[in-house]
Amino acid sequence: VSMSDMDAETTGRTDPMAGEDEPFFSPLDLLLFTVVIGIVVYCFMSRKKPEPIPEFKKIDTPAPAARETSFIEKMKKTGKNIIVFYGSQTGTGEEFANRLSKDAQRYGMKGMAADPEEYEMGELARLAEVKNSLAIFCMATYGEGDPTDNAQDFYDWLQENDDEDLSGLTYTVFALGNKTYEHYNAMGKYVDKRLEELGAKRIFDLGLGDDDGNLEEDFVSWREQFWPAVCEHFGVEALGDDSSIRQYELKEHTDINMNKVYTGEIGRLKSFEVQKPPFDSKNPFLASVTVNRKLNKAGDRHLMHLELDITGSKIRYESGDHVAVFPTNDSALVNKLGQVLGVDLDAVISLNNLDEESNKKHPFPCPTTYRTALTHYLDITNSPRTNVLYELAQYASDPKDQENMRKMASSSPEGKALYHSWVLGASRNILAILEDMPSLRPPVDHLCELLPRLQARYYSIASSSKVHPNSIHVCAVVVEYETPTGRTNKGVATNWLKNKLVSDNGRKSTVPMFIRKSQFRLPFKATNPVIMIGPGTGIAPFMGFIQERAWLKQQGKDVGETVMYFGCRHKKEDYIYQEELEDAEKTGVLTQLNVAFSRDQEQKLYVQHLLKANKEHIWKLIHSDNAHIYVCGDAKKMAHDVQTALYEIGEELGGLTLTQATDYIKKLMTKGRYSQDVWS
Repeated sequence: VSMSDMDAETTGRTDPMAGEDEPFFSPLDLLLFTVVIGIVVYCFMSRKKPEPIPEFKKIDTPAPAARETSFIEKMKKTGKNIIVFYGSQTGTGEEFANRLSKDAQRYGMKGMAADPEEYEMGELARLAEVKNSLAIFCMATYGEGDPTDNAQDFYDWLQENDDEDLSGLTYTVFALGNKTYEHYNAMGKYVDKRLEELGAKRIFDLGLGDDDGNLEEDFVSWREQFWPAVCEHFGVEALGDDSSIRQYELKEHTDINMNKVYTGEIGRLKSFEVQKPPFDSKNPFLASVTVNRKLNKAGDRHLMHLELDITGSKIRYESGDHVAVFPTNDSALVNKLGQVLGVDLDAVISLNNLDEESNKKHPFPCPTTYRTALTHYLDITNSPRTNVLYELAQYASDPKDQENMRKMASSSPEGKALYHSWVLGASRNILAILEDMPSLRPPVDHLCELLPRLQARYYSIASSSKVHPNSIHVCAVVVEYETPTGRTNKGVATNWLKNKLVSDNGRKSTVPMFIRKSQFRLPFKATNPVIMIGPGTGIAPFMGFIQERAWLKQQGKDVGETVMYFGCRHKKEDYIYQEELEDAEKTGVLTQLNVAFSRDQEQKLYVQHLLKANKEHIWKLIHSDNAHIYVCGDAKKMAHDVQTALYEIGEELGGLTLTQATDYIKKLMTKGRYSQDVWS
């Protein structure tokens, strides 16, 4: 109400005291007074009391239940007695865990595979509450002897809990590793030893799987001895049921809203349409490709440099980190699979877990189409493992084919040799097997259940965030080769990246990606010298290091010696980043650039030969100047040969014995002064 309204109201009012002869209250006043009193009483009676917080009862649609973090309660509830934990970075550890939990059923027991990240691992001490219980650990080692991402918390828990009593725990461990790496199977060995230290009882010897040899063979051999030992321990007859056990059932959707169907998203439905940070392995960012150029000037290989735009993503990275990308399979391969199996690839389906209590409801995001599953979610290019052959054997109409497939899945010397030559040696993927075995025509849904997930591929980042905060650079070589059967096999990710043109019919090409942090870091003190050894695409992280050292110099920082050892086949063919490297040398960012062209002369020349040729300088940098050494590239040969060359330099110039020189280099690794980013 405005002031003028109030004034008008006041002035227009009559004064009840104007005439003294009139009664004190007129009838009208009494009426008004009664009304006012009535209103006051009503307001008083009906005024709001302070309300207690109401108890909301759950109605028709309850909120999604919190995920069960107690594996003990889950085992009791579902009658499971065997739990298989997995530490897995590329999916193999998880695959082996699923196979072992399935095996339990064959022997009359009940198993479940479990991701340690999803459960309260402190409950291991309570496993004795479950009758005839057993914990199996399939633990992969990642990087330089590290646990996989999903087993990091479990590893920390094991390290921190010295007073834990695990005397009620019965266990065994199968470790997955690669002999070419310095810390072969470090995680599996640690878990095996640590559980024993905490009082747990080992039921069967640690299994060591070597991916440099034949990981599948190592696993099958271990598993075939393991189960009889388990049966003996529990007093169960080791009969083993040979029938196929399905884990998922097929549901075909004939009338479904296509907005509810997954089209390649890794986690959340429509996450590629509506992007929400933070971005990680379950929620990748779609980065636009802004540069895709061929690096080599000649030769039959294709080396490429790509730049991914991360503007607006809030993604942060450091030089030395890895970028992970989610590739897709070649559509020609997917179409051929559809033809061979006579399937409608665009049918919408779900594969639903028969175990309703399982955390894993589907083998891949569902509902989706067979085309999407075979393009985005399933690995159709690697040679299938023996369990896939075993399960598919029942669908071969030719008894001879059935027999051979089962034989290849066994641990008999003849079976191993056949699998080694016919599948691995011949580089046969699932399509090649189906083409070369016309009697084998499995139902596509069972095949989709058995094939492993298509994994993200990791690349060392070839840029510095100090110089390129909104761009991630990738350097890779396209993989393509002819197999002994005359087929051409193509690397999934590198061929997919090669075809990621900057503009694809007017639309930007995008790459689903996330960052994986690394320990491969420049020294904290810029004054420390660095020795970088990276032939071929192993130069990738060093392009980032060089950019960063140049940036530090521009900031007026005192930067130590920066020495590069690069190698390639021919100077005129595959000397990648030649201009950038020579410019860095001219401007003094690189204090020394050493390049080995292995095939430009009669005697092959590699980076380790150049190290030996500059031994005095190398030894001075390492021994006197506190230099940090970085090696990136091939683990099997190059990294090993570089290490040997450094041992020899230590012997020759440091007056050390071979044992002392080896210890000297190992100590540099422990102190973080010798870092490797290698692959096999």
